[in-house]
Amino acid sequence: MKIRLAFLLLVLSKITVAQIGGMGTYQFLNVSPNARIAALGGNAISTPDADVNLVSFNPALLTKKNHHQIGLNYINYFSDITAGEANYAHHFDSIATNFAAGIQYLNYGNFTKTSPDGQVLGTFTAGEYNFHITAARTYQRFNYGATLKFINSNLESYNSFGLAMDLGGSWTSPDNLVLLTAVVNNIGTQLKSYTNDNYESIPYNVQFGFSKKFEHNPFRIGVIAHNLQSPGKLLYQIDSRNNRNISLETGLPIQEDFTILQQTMSHLIFNTEMILGKSLNIRFGYNTLRKREMSLNNIRGFNGFSWGFGIKINRFQFSYGNGGYMPGRNTNAFTIITNLDNFKRAKK
Repeated sequence: MKIRLAFLLLVLSKITVAQIGGMGTYQFLNVSPNARIAALGGNAISTPDADVNLVSFNPALLTKKNHHQIGLNYINYFSDITAGEANYAHHFDSIATNFAAGIQYLNYGNFTKTSPDGQVLGTFTAGEYNFHITAARTYQRFNYGATLKFINSNLESYNSFGLAMDLGGSWTSPDNLVLLTAVVNNIGTQLKSYTNDNYESIPYNVQFGFSKKFEHNPFRIGVIAHNLQSPGKLLYQIDSRNNRNISLETGLPIQEDFTILQQTMSHLIFNTEMILGKSLNIRFGYNTLRKREMSLNNIRGFNGFSWGFGIKINRFQFSYGNGGYMPGRNTNAFTIITNLDNFKRAKK
């Protein structure tokens, strides 16, 4: 219960202390919605595969190859916090356009409601939802798309509605080994605020991605630059660290002077996939900003690192993703993908 409540407060605290976009709401939109994205460091906007779930962060990755694909995702966070997503894609030859629809949720679980003097008054729940529709088209070696998001957030007796959009574009090299992408996520507004006349902004995210598949070995590497709308502004003072220098005059921690390299690295996510034939895929990721934000004093862990794998068995693709957030506390994500065409009876 304490861990779950702490995670909820951590998410909500982004509204007031995050350096990304200032004040804002609907931070659950940035949570890794499936196993593959979780394994690749929390972002996969430049992964060129026929995976309908990749549309969650980049609508330009929706192609004709996703036709009739269904993706089901479940994420087990800390305590009994759960998240998930379901996606379906369809291609229309008549208009040469690809469409996808899905729903994403984050369930914070049940909480005990008490009065100021500690008297138990009952229980309450908290959850957030994103209903999204995507359309994408291809022009020569370019692919472009947009996702419209209908957002609903329910925190105890407070509820809010919002509308947001993702815009994405990608370019694939003639040899299909290089992919360049550009995405702007969560351009939108709050239609109904939690309290009267207290509207909050939705933090948007400008990103660029690059991936390279090597022709004669099984590796594909990727680099993603995120939150470029706030260059060099993601790092902030962490006063609780015991290695901070203290001012002899004020007794307060001296503000850190971040180098250009530190500021640049905070915007980057690195990932790689080892593609072993058509049935096995092993994945690794490193999120530099998560590594810094979730580090604890004098305790080394795998926070910031992530890993996972995908395996194809018969008509189904199974994926697992493990994300490190703090020492001893990892998230587990599970995905199943299938294509409805695989169940059609073969013609005689």
